[in-house]
Amino acid sequence: RMDVRKYLARIGYQGPTQPSLENLKAIHERHILSVPFGSLSIHCGERIVPEVPLLYRKIVEQQRGGFCYELNGLFSWLLEELGYRVSLLSGQVRNTFTEHFGPPFDHLVLLVEFGDGRRWLCDVGFGNAFRKPLPLEAGRAERQDNGVFVLHEEGGSWELRRTPPGGSAEATLYKFTLEGQRREDFRPMCEYHQTSPSSIFFCKSFCSLHLPGGMITYMGKRLITTEYTSEREEKITTQLTEEQIPHTLKERFGITLRNKLIPKDQDIVPPSTDF
Repeated sequence: RMDVRKYLARIGYQGPTQPSLENLKAIHERHILSVPFGSLSIHCGERIVPEVPLLYRKIVEQQRGGFCYELNGLFSWLLEELGYRVSLLSGQVRNTFTEHFGPPFDHLVLLVEFGDGRRWLCDVGFGNAFRKPLPLEAGRAERQDNGVFVLHEEGGSWELRRTPPGGSAEATLYKFTLEGQRREDFRPMCEYHQTSPSSIFFCKSFCSLHLPGGMITYMGKRLITTEYTSEREEKITTQLTEEQIPHTLKERFGITLRNKLIPKDQDIVPPSTDF
């Protein structure tokens, strides 16, 4: 049985739960700091089925992480249970390796609307996105620990852009539209990301977790620690042996896998169509 209290305990949230912007921000940030984002299931022989009870079992009961269809899929259930009005939106991620946008439904992102008409973008299922919800306002710069985030809108299409700490070049993270979608609309792309050589999730075994003042990422046979200061983001890469990976996942990410992980860090094949 799914239990809101157990979910909140999983993310270490002990505050009030009535719907408010302040509480939404706090719950969102606790989620980001507690539940890793990544592709580990794909590389240890597990099939991802984005059904809420299965996601609850994995993320809450088994203390695991996942990718956007899992993390935002389950987070939307939590928010609805707490009384928030939530829409599922279709996003398209700009791949940092290939510089191509993915197809529609490439990313699941959430929009929360309050009674006064204010709308806030929520995303607990993206590697280096915002830690607290962003107001859906074009051109408004939001400074957070891991950079400055700005939404741009043109012709009904929105883009999320991030400037890292230190003021280096702005980069587009993903684009999305505001049309509400159904959970089942994302199933084909959830399958695609488990099987396509054009998907980072299929090509690379990885997970990442936000930390106060930084971020930690496992990928292939590397551990990348990122520290944010007001001047820059500083990365330190450590090579891992295959034997060190399970211990690293447990000690640094709180993850214990039931099956053996096959480390993978292949080049991503650019998609034949540019979306």
